[in-house]
Amino acid sequence: RSMEENAVYRRGSGLSLLIVGVYVDDLIICGPNSRMIATFKEQMKRSFNMSDLGLLSYYLGLEVKQKPGEITICQSAYAEKILETSGMKGCNPVDTPMEQHLKLLPGKPELVSNATRYRSIVGSLRYLVNSRPDLSFSVGMVSRFMECPNSEHWGAIKRILRYVAGTTKLGCRFVKGSSSELIGYTDSDHAGDMEKRKSTSGAVFFLGNNIVTWSSQKQKVVSLSSCESEYIAAALAACQGVWLSRLLADVTHSGVKKFRLMIDNKSAEELSRNPVFHERSKHIDTRYHYIREAVAEGVVDLQHVCTDDQLADILTKPLPRIRFAEMRRQLGMVKVDHD
Repeated sequence: RSMEENAVYRRGSGLSLLIVGVYVDDLIICGPNSRMIATFKEQMKRSFNMSDLGLLSYYLGLEVKQKPGEITICQSAYAEKILETSGMKGCNPVDTPMEQHLKLLPGKPELVSNATRYRSIVGSLRYLVNSRPDLSFSVGMVSRFMECPNSEHWGAIKRILRYVAGTTKLGCRFVKGSSSELIGYTDSDHAGDMEKRKSTSGAVFFLGNNIVTWSSQKQKVVSLSSCESEYIAAALAACQGVWLSRLLADVTHSGVKKFRLMIDNKSAEELSRNPVFHERSKHIDTRYHYIREAVAEGVVDLQHVCTDDQLADILTKPLPRIRFAEMRRQLGMVKVDHD
């Protein structure tokens, strides 16, 4: 059993490596040797009453298509179901899930009469984010108002659904390559929350050129500057990167490797490297200084990236149409045809 992830099991190494992912009574078995996989299946069948469904094509709402050198995943059937249950099937599509300068606030204007329906749709969209990093920020934003949604929040939900209607077949593509380097991008939108003035952190990690994890979440504390909000976002991303690097080392039976973390704020980068700037950081919660230790110990290689190449930008704020489409493409999202 993996020490880093309870639902992952490993056996052997090299060409005899087997990795098993478990969810309740569903198993995904993978490895480089098809004979070893077949042997393991027979062993499991002798011990349990199990069915072999063959090559992975559908798992917990995820539609998977495998071909030599490439795997794609999407949730087109689930997206269609969301549109149907929400009454938005056949609506006019839009190019982005959220208007660029939209700012949502709690309370007035008019409250939504059926808050339960609002919560239900948001919950469904949150599951759709499992294969749709382009929806992470917008769905995260409307999730903040589930307690007491109003008409503006409902309008934002409808905008997301209209975007989903035009991109139901959009999914992630994973291409076989020689590089297995773990690279992360981290960004933040300073004081984007109009009520409590908290910032939004965004982080995305790639294994080679393939996206493996993404997150967009409101920070738990108020930051006093964009430098501080970027510093906090980098600390949270460093925690995720350290766990991913350990998980990779565990399942591949190899040593833990240093990963790269790309940040577009020079001040936050210097703050992470140099503890001399005490006046700037003495008020920041101790837990966010974890990134300093990670940099000092060589666990993470912090590097600067220009704002135009900051792939986590799509996870922190609404973007204009052309910028949004380019960021989405660079994340490795493509139109998936499973027919």
